[in-house]
Amino acid sequence: MGERANVIVVRENGTHELYRTGWAVGIDLDLLEGPTPVLAMLPGLRQDGWWLDDTMAQGGILLDLGRKVLLFFAWEGPSTELRHRSAVFELIRAAWPGWEVRWLYDGSAELREYVGLDPEYVRCRDSALSLAPFLAPGDEDLAGPDPGGVVVTVSTAGTAGTGRCHVASDAFDHPVREGAALLDRLADAPEHGRCHLHVNAGIHLDPERRRLGWWSLYSSPQAYQVPELWPGWTVEFWQDAWERHARASDHFSPAAFDATEEARAAVLTEAGERRALRARNHAQPPHLPTPK
Repeated sequence: MGERANVIVVRENGTHELYRTGWAVGIDLDLLEGPTPVLAMLPGLRQDGWWLDDTMAQGGILLDLGRKVLLFFAWEGPSTELRHRSAVFELIRAAWPGWEVRWLYDGSAELREYVGLDPEYVRCRDSALSLAPFLAPGDEDLAGPDPGGVVVTVSTAGTAGTGRCHVASDAFDHPVREGAALLDRLADAPEHGRCHLHVNAGIHLDPERRRLGWWSLYSSPQAYQVPELWPGWTVEFWQDAWERHARASDHFSPAAFDATEEARAAVLTEAGERRALRARNHAQPPHLPTPK
């Protein structure tokens, strides 16, 4: 596995330990097992004091054993999927009774802040923005029940209910980080009419009133500094409340889905598959070079 995540354990005396795992995608599924199995995984993780930065950390977990606080974030996994997010949180809270469970929208920076370290250490402010391409209706990247993507709706002056809808790839920086330059790119973006996809991020723009609201089910570096990128605009961060976007625009209405029994069953099945895969990898003998 090449996905990377930091795991931080804050002991009862306030000291913390830093670990690194290569199983970041689906790390939210590991949390369904509760604190004892998660702590039992630590001896098998790499401990080298190296904090993954904003571009390298695809997930992260912090366990504060004294305060019983669990923090986590991910770029991928069922917790970043519209159909499964609420089920994941419900199952994790059931497996961690008495713990405060909280999602981190700003990733590694918030992990460092929690233990009293400078968040700038993991910032990549000099890295170029990775622009998300806009996808046409029917694009293969938007196929399947959980295609992801970023829905961008734009209000237009005039008759109520008018406006535009576009969908960008979610494999790049969140488009909200482009600032007002995003409006220029939207001029040539494919139209979607109305978006019924189970996307995992979105933006609603009202250029006339210079207002925007945005949300994301995955972590986004510098999430709380987005207003600085939109000077003169009123910016609201809706966190994971995609419903606010649906209320703000008639052009975003995700298809109905079962967020209870069906979602829980799907998440539990995926968690079982991950445990089995991890067990198989653990059981495999180390690869030894063939003698010459």
